[in-house]
Amino acid sequence: MLFSEGFSFANFVIDVFSIFLFVLWFWLFITIAADLFRRHDISGFSKVLWVILLILLPYIGIFVYVLTQGHGMAERNLNRERQARDELRKVVGYSVADELEKLNRLKSTGDISEQEFARLRARLVE
Repeated sequence: MLFSEGFSFANFVIDVFSIFLFVLWFWLFITIAADLFRRHDISGFSKVLWVILLILLPYIGIFVYVLTQGHGMAERNLNRERQARDELRKVVGYSVADELEKLNRLKSTGDISEQEFARLRARLVE
C-alpha cells in the first residue's frame, strides 16, 4: 500500500490503477510477443534482442516496439486476417462469386437497399 493509513479510498484507487497497468502491460506484451514471433522479416537474433528489451524494460520496450513497429503490426494483422478468411472460404466451400450471387438475389427481391448492396459488395471484393 502506498499510504500507511490502512484501507482507504485512495489506497483502493491506487491498487485498482496498479492492477489495470499490470493487465494492460501483460496484454500488450502477449500481443507484441505474438507479432514478434510470427514475423519472417527479421532474424532470430533481432527477436531475442526485442524479447530482452521487453523483459528488462517492460513499459519502455513495449512503447518502443509500438512506436517503431506499430504500422507493420497493423499490416501483418490485416494480412493474417485476409489469409484466414480465404482459408475458411476454401474449407467451407464458399467463394466471392457465390456471395455476390446471394447479394444480387437479396437486392432483386428488395431485402436490401442499393446502399447496403454497394457496401457489402465493396467489402466482398476487397
